Amino acid sequence: MALAAAASPLARASEHTDGTLNFGLTPVFLDHRASLLRQWRRHLEERLDRPVRFTQRGSYHEIVELLRDGDLDLAWLCGYPYVRESDWLRLLAAPLYQGEPLYRSCLIVPHTDRESGSIMDLEDRLFAYSDPDSLSGYHLPRHAIRGAGADPDAFFARTILSWTHRNAIQAVADRLVDGAAVDGYVLDMVAVNEPHVAARTRVVSRSQRYGFPPIVARGDLPASSARACRAVLLGMAGDEAGQRILDTLGLDGFARVEPDLYTSIREIADAVDR
Repeated sequence: MALAAAASPLARASEHTDGTLNFGLTPVFLDHRASLLRQWRRHLEERLDRPVRFTQRGSYHEIVELLRDGDLDLAWLCGYPYVRESDWLRLLAAPLYQGEPLYRSCLIVPHTDRESGSIMDLEDRLFAYSDPDSLSGYHLPRHAIRGAGADPDAFFARTILSWTHRNAIQAVADRLVDGAAVDGYVLDMVAVNEPHVAARTRVVSRSQRYGFPPIVARGDLPASSARACRAVLLGMAGDEAGQRILDTLGLDGFARVEPDLYTSIREIADAVDR
């Protein structure tokens, strides 16, 4: 992957003078798992031999801008913003979920709705999108509506932005909206950690599988730092402390992947542009 040229805004970014590695996260289901973040930070610090700071923001756009400005070194990012910014981001690793670096989008409705069978049954109703840069929570449902010959901007009576998949699940469970499209991995984790919430939703349909949201680094992060970070992520499954963190995350590990894993997402991004 080509690194940013000297004239790029990225050229202003450099590793932080105190040696801290800044790792960006969006609040998926980790927003209320402070103890897990402490464990993960400690694990990374011990193996990288440098301070690590987790930074959480409410949207993918904010995380991308922090990466662009050099205020973050790494981030756990959705596949959609990754493909849109892949000319200056370095792909480090992808989580392994149920043995593969793949996940699905799930269309959910309140469990009391026993009739809806597809997103087309939600026309003129209330719908929750997560983040406008989310593949599973925004672009895939709109892609499905467009593929059926309808206009996604005029399809629903009203839409809201929940900003997190967990919030969208809660909104459906509480019948504040009639449906939402959410990250299937997050839905599974809510079912494990908050079964009383997930039980009040019903999965109507599941998408095909797409590349799991990856861990990326800004393009001008020194190669030695990027290699070290990747090595620690890939080694978590073979490390007792790392495995405990993975178990809590509901992941099997991290794997090195190629940009081709995200080709199907890139095709959707290209379709949005058209």
